[in-house]
Amino acid sequence: MDTVNSAKEGGHMRIIAGCAKGTRLHSVQGLSVRPTTDRVKESLFQVIGPFFSGGFVLDLFAGSGSLGLEALSRGAERGIFIDQARGSIEAVRRNAKATRLDKHVEIYQRDARAALRTLKGRGISFQLIFLDPPYKDGVLPEVIQSIDEGELLEEDGWLIAEHDKGEALPQEIGKLYIERTLTYGDIQIDLYTKES
Repeated sequence: MDTVNSAKEGGHMRIIAGCAKGTRLHSVQGLSVRPTTDRVKESLFQVIGPFFSGGFVLDLFAGSGSLGLEALSRGAERGIFIDQARGSIEAVRRNAKATRLDKHVEIYQRDARAALRTLKGRGISFQLIFLDPPYKDGVLPEVIQSIDEGELLEEDGWLIAEHDKGEALPQEIGKLYIERTLTYGDIQIDLYTKES
């Protein structure tokens, strides 16, 4: 199974379920962006809950915004999308408009760590947090620690960290711990939740 999409193949991403089901999504041009394939996305949402009744979503290394928009389509109430690349921000805007979910989103071009400090200051917490930084960046443990310290994940929420299978993340970071791990070819997704 080919688990790594090129930017060209990324043009075939779509919303899989919910109110925006079937909407085609624009991808980000450039080799550093690696969209989560529809097959992986579908499998992931079956695990974290196929549909949601409200709740806030954070898509931190948003890329095209595919994961956060999928959650909004499936019933999440509001999504905050953050990426430091202008191309990604433009793709998220286009995709939010295409899915007609643009009234439910906030989109910011910021560095992830600076954005987390701002969100902490706003006192927001999230039901779902998606982290899919460029592979081999090594930023995930530090970012997850900031999320824990900022109390940004709700008690019954999920933090979804996608990374290369060769990169092992800590089993526990503060009050967050890996509840489940999903593997798809070279991709590993660690699902963190919060100690009650």
